[in-house]
Amino acid sequence: MSAATRSLARKRPSGSKALLATAMLLVAVVSAFPLAWMVLSSLKTPAETMQVPPVWIPRMPTLEAYEKVAGVINVGRSMWNSLVIASVTTAGILVTSIMAGYAFAKYPFRGRSLLFSVLIATMFLPPIVTLIPLYRMVGSLGLSASLAGIIVPNLANAFGIFLMRQFIAGVPDDLIDAARMDGASELLILYKIVAPSVAPAIAALALFAFVYHWNSYLWPLTVLQGNADAYPIVISLSRLLSYNRGAVNTGLVMAGATLAVLPPLVLFVFLQRFFVDSIVGSAIKG
Repeated sequence: MSAATRSLARKRPSGSKALLATAMLLVAVVSAFPLAWMVLSSLKTPAETMQVPPVWIPRMPTLEAYEKVAGVINVGRSMWNSLVIASVTTAGILVTSIMAGYAFAKYPFRGRSLLFSVLIATMFLPPIVTLIPLYRMVGSLGLSASLAGIIVPNLANAFGIFLMRQFIAGVPDDLIDAARMDGASELLILYKIVAPSVAPAIAALALFAFVYHWNSYLWPLTVLQGNADAYPIVISLSRLLSYNRGAVNTGLVMAGATLAVLPPLVLFVFLQRFFVDSIVGSAIKG
């Protein structure tokens, strides 16, 4: 092989890496653009939000829109309601998913495959199909118009059980058998051996569950029946949309949306390493 050919062979990988890096950067910019536009718009004056062509960067950033949000909706109460709903629901999903996933992965009971198939089938049901049955169930339990009515039906999740089952199945049986021989109970094995072994998957599930239930709209709106004191932030934001007139208060809407997106964003920043590890681990197992 000549020197020119070897030089060309060495340049090809670097060119491919540059192309891949450019593509990734482009995807990142496109994905982050709506979030950046929302934050920047919340800092603009009303005149700048209506200007054509649009103003990309506010000339004189102001927090006036954030101050006005508190006058339209009860931000603190709504954020607290969302935090209670998302946190308690996520905790319930983690507990039930880990326990059920452990049973499906490590206990060869009769009908396990059939029951797991039925569980997976429920993942394909549109949420609107179960809306009325769940609403009637909540009403029969006396939980209508309360945060408990939103939380209780969501304490178990088919996707969470499926995810935990797939990862727990990769935990060596010999490790579990050794713990049993040492006299450890099943709960001790589950939370001292199995759970730490699948920590990235647990963190990823926590992130998925928290973000989903923080952003949930239809189910809380159905259960709360106009109980504005129990509204989560996502429902309260709809008042900002109705408050908006002719784009004059666009900055107000963007400020409310920015406040609503902060908790899930902060959670993702803390859990992103575990999230990436869970994806890499699932890819290796696949």
